[in-house]
Amino acid sequence: MQRTGADILNINAKMWVMDPSLNSQVDNIPLPEYVLDAVRSIEGVKYAVPLFTGGGLLKLANGRYQAANIIGLDDATLFGRPNLSEGHIIEIYRDDGYIAIDDAEFSKLDGATIGTTFELNDHRGVIVGIGEALVGGLFGTPTLYTTFRRAISSLPHTRFTISFILVEPKSIEDIKKIQHKVKELGYLALTKDEFYKKNRDYYLYKTGLGTNVMIMTLISFIVGLSIAGQTFYTFVLENLEEFGALKAIGAKRNELISIIFFQACVVGFIGYGFGLFFSSVVIALAKMRVSNYAALVTFQNLGLTFLMVLVIVAFSSYLGIRKVITIDPFDIFRG
Repeated sequence: MQRTGADILNINAKMWVMDPSLNSQVDNIPLPEYVLDAVRSIEGVKYAVPLFTGGGLLKLANGRYQAANIIGLDDATLFGRPNLSEGHIIEIYRDDGYIAIDDAEFSKLDGATIGTTFELNDHRGVIVGIGEALVGGLFGTPTLYTTFRRAISSLPHTRFTISFILVEPKSIEDIKKIQHKVKELGYLALTKDEFYKKNRDYYLYKTGLGTNVMIMTLISFIVGLSIAGQTFYTFVLENLEEFGALKAIGAKRNELISIIFFQACVVGFIGYGFGLFFSSVVIALAKMRVSNYAALVTFQNLGLTFLMVLVIVAFSSYLGIRKVITIDPFDIFRG
C-alpha cells in the first residue's frame, strides 16, 4: 500500500492543504488562488507554495504514446523537488525542461536520457535531469517534474490550477493552529502522516484493491485453519491407542496436553519456515521478471503471519487435546 501514497512520501512536505472532499492523492480538486494567500498569512506558517499534479499523454521520439504523471513545482522555490542522479536542478528553468524519475516505470520512456525530447499536448518537452524516488508509483505511469507555470500551460485545467498547497510550519506546536485556521476557510490541512493514512485507508476500505486482498487473505486463513485442524485431529485419532496406553501407565493430564501442543508447535513452525522461504523465492523470481512488481516481505508481514500460525496451532491443539483427555484407557484396551 505504500505505493499508493508515492507522491506524498516523495515530495515530503510537512503539511498539505486540500479540498475537504478529496479522498486520495490522485484526486485533483483545484484550489482558488486566494486560499494560497490566506494560508501564507496564517500565523505560524513559515512558507506555503502551490503544487500542481495531473496526467498527460506524451508522444515519444519514436512516435509511441505514453501516459505520464506530471508534477508542477513552485517556480520560485522548487519545493518538493527530487534528488538528481544526473543533471542539475537549475536546468528545469530551461525552455521546455522536465525531470524524469528513474523508478520502475522509467523504462516506459524508451531509454530517456538528458536531451531526450517528447511532445505533451502539442508542447515540446526536453529531459534535463534524471531524478530519484523514495517510493515508486502504483499505477504504471512514469513521473515527470517541471515548474508549476509550465505544467499548467502544457496541460488542460479548470479555472483554478492549484492541486495542493504545501506548508512548512514554523514549529510543531503551530500545526494544530494552522489546521484550525485552514478549517475556518473551508479547507483541510493535514500533516504528511495524516494525509498518507487518509490516502491508504481510501484504497484499503473504499476500493477493491485493499478489500479484495483482505478477503482473499481471510479465506486463505480459514481454509488453512480448517485443513490444519482436521489433519491434526485425524493424526490424534490414528494414535488414540498410544495416548490411551500413556494414560494407562500413569501419564498425567498436563503431560498429555504438553505432548500434543509440542507436536502442533513443531509442525506449525516448520510450515511457517517453509512458507516464508517459498514466498521469498517466488517474490524474488517475480521481481527479476517484472520490474515494477510491488510485493515485499516486511517485519509486519512476518509478525502477522506468526500470530496467524499461533492461532492455527492453538486451534489444532485444542481439537486433539479435547479428544485425548476424554478417552478411557479401559475402553481402548477392551477394543
